[in-house]
Amino acid sequence: MEAVAAAAHYLLEFTPTLMTKVVVYSKPGCCLCDEVKAQLTKLRAKHPFELRELNILDDPEIYEQFKEEIPVVFINGRKAFKYRLDVRKFIKKLSNANP
Repeated sequence: MEAVAAAAHYLLEFTPTLMTKVVVYSKPGCCLCDEVKAQLTKLRAKHPFELRELNILDDPEIYEQFKEEIPVVFINGRKAFKYRLDVRKFIKKLSNANP
């Protein structure tokens, strides 16, 4: 059974996906971050995308890069928003970014 779980994890982690990848850089205790993450979670119900949340406090380089801009949202590796998320613009960028 462990081999099956390991194989499933490998497939989920390393198999390329056709879904658009959205990454939000944030940190705990950030009200704007919580707001953007809630918006993204809600948007996923109608507009599927892969969402990854990264805490800037976990990496000193990322912290230095984004400490004054959080939350920062990337779509397929390109910076799309900082501070706030415009839902209409996000949906448009998401549809343009689909592989």
